[in-house]
Amino acid sequence: MQVDFLFDFSSPNAYLAHRMVPGIEQRTGVEITYVPCLLGGIFNATGNKSPMEVNAHVENKLKYEQLEFDRFIKKHEITEFNFNPFFQLRTVFLMRAAIVMQQQGRLRDFADAGMKMAWEDKVNVSDPEIAANALTQAGFDGAGLLEASKEEAIKAQLFANTDGAIKRGAFGMPTFFVGDEMFFGKDRLREVEEEIVARL
Repeated sequence: MQVDFLFDFSSPNAYLAHRMVPGIEQRTGVEITYVPCLLGGIFNATGNKSPMEVNAHVENKLKYEQLEFDRFIKKHEITEFNFNPFFQLRTVFLMRAAIVMQQQGRLRDFADAGMKMAWEDKVNVSDPEIAANALTQAGFDGAGLLEASKEEAIKAQLFANTDGAIKRGAFGMPTFFVGDEMFFGKDRLREVEEEIVARL
């Protein structure tokens, strides 16, 4: 069974979904495949925008979105979350580096580090130099990843992932696919797990 998690470090909701993935894998015995994609590219292609932009003039809805976010964090006891003061985050370098690490078989470890940098340690990941230094501190070859991220083959693979996500119907993140069945948002994780179990 193929289960894909389309992610970008720029999304706080993708961070929350990422925190839930190990539990789903443990309970179902099914490994979830991480697929690095550019959220900005998906937004541009589909005409979508972040909830903060869409609801900018609807004060009560913004407040409710925050309430739901806080409820999710409390329910799952995610005490490490810190909203990044540099939001909105530009994560092109990190996402290209994710492609490099995927090719080296270390994507999951890299995803852990990148999510922690962006949504726990409040690193300005929009700055490639700062992000690379933080990766070095986390045990990765930050300088090497910075150079590798400039390779055309790496750029092309990230573009292909993003284009493929759009063709599959993705319009935002986090997005999961169980086979061809799409689930959008951290609030659909229970349905993701139910679909996996139904197919076992």
